[in-house]
Amino acid sequence: MANYSHYFEAMSHYDLYAIGNALVDSEFEVSDALLQSMGVDKRHMTLIDTPRRAELLSHVKAITPRQTGGGSAGNTVVALAQLGGKAFYSCKVAHDDLGDFYVKDLQARGVDTNLTHTRASNGQTGSCMVLVTPDAERSMCTFLGVSAELDDAALHPHDIAKSKIYYMEGYLAASPTGLNAALKGRQIAKDAHVALALTLSDVSMIQFCKAGLDAMLGDGVDYLFCNQEEAQVWCGTQDLEEVRSQLKKLAKMVCMTRGPEGSEVMTAEQTWHVPAEKVKAIDTNGAGDMFAGSFLYAIARGYSPEQAAKLGNHTAAAVVSQHGNRLTLGQLSAIKAYALPAHQ
Repeated sequence: MANYSHYFEAMSHYDLYAIGNALVDSEFEVSDALLQSMGVDKRHMTLIDTPRRAELLSHVKAITPRQTGGGSAGNTVVALAQLGGKAFYSCKVAHDDLGDFYVKDLQARGVDTNLTHTRASNGQTGSCMVLVTPDAERSMCTFLGVSAELDDAALHPHDIAKSKIYYMEGYLAASPTGLNAALKGRQIAKDAHVALALTLSDVSMIQFCKAGLDAMLGDGVDYLFCNQEEAQVWCGTQDLEEVRSQLKKLAKMVCMTRGPEGSEVMTAEQTWHVPAEKVKAIDTNGAGDMFAGSFLYAIARGYSPEQAAKLGNHTAAAVVSQHGNRLTLGQLSAIKAYALPAHQ
């Protein structure tokens, strides 16, 4: 089989260096009627402030949530690390119980982070209410807390320069200091010939923060991740052929996830259509993040784009067929053994 690892520096220290929001997820199972009564935009992410958070929590006080480490890029680096890759995550938490939980979660899952050196002393760690309806769709209400103040002090330039891939979370487009940090890291990565990756993250980011996403795209990235809805909103058309044509101009390689239709990996020369695993979806929270982490793990280890997408489809299918945004080490090891061939 073709080995793609020659695209990366032989002396790379990390497979993936990512920057994004540090959020602790609290996942609630709710009815559509309750979601509607809460006034939450279904399937999308909405930023909330402290009063709105208190109001929303009052609606679900009788429901016991599941609590996990989260954040889009956070989920991605954890997936890559649990598959056996080396990952670093730049983010920001407060000196509080949720912050302690988040740091310990990253460390337990084998992810290196700036948080072992820099911690915010004031404020609250960011959190996300993930509201899951019976149709498996997730709607997210995000309180950024000190994540809104993420800045370039969180960057480790030496580690960026010694990574294979630098990954930017599109949600940072909503934060001026976070966006600036992502862009500074992008330049460090580019100067060091580190591959660039971006996820569009959510339709709301495209609708309200497109200028920030445009800045992260810059003159193009190596890897762009999006789902079909995000791609169609970005391109301003439902026509998938037109969408594909436009996306190929933004990145050397585009990964578009399409739920039960699987995923597509596109380059200027070729498109791979990789079918989905047939599963009963219970909870879609974290599926796109899991796909990205799995795909980039496989690419960093020299597998082909088609093989990388196959791994991503398998791990994403496992995530949506259970509650929660993470898989266990055992689950991921079994999927990797099944989905990826041994290197020749």
